[in-house]
Amino acid sequence: MDKEKWQKLSFAEQMGNIGAEVNRAIHWHETGDKENKENALWRALELIDLTILEKPNKELFRLREVLCDLFLNNNSYNISTDYIKDYFIQFALNK
Repeated sequence: MDKEKWQKLSFAEQMGNIGAEVNRAIHWHETGDKENKENALWRALELIDLTILEKPNKELFRLREVLCDLFLNNNSYNISTDYIKDYFIQFALNK
């Protein structure tokens, strides 16, 4: 993603796009496609990082931490994929 183009989007648009990638990661996780899951997760993390560069806040840092824990570690926070989907739906509705 082009950094300048990304920064022209509103925060809700950025989060909606991040949510789309996270939903792709969840879909591929649930179907057992590790490669596509990881590709979608890395895209989501890249978009989160671009957002943090412009609008650093605790919520974005925590979101990144939770997603990494969910998909790459042992989900020690015990977060469900349904919870993550519900979190992002608010941004999709505000686009």
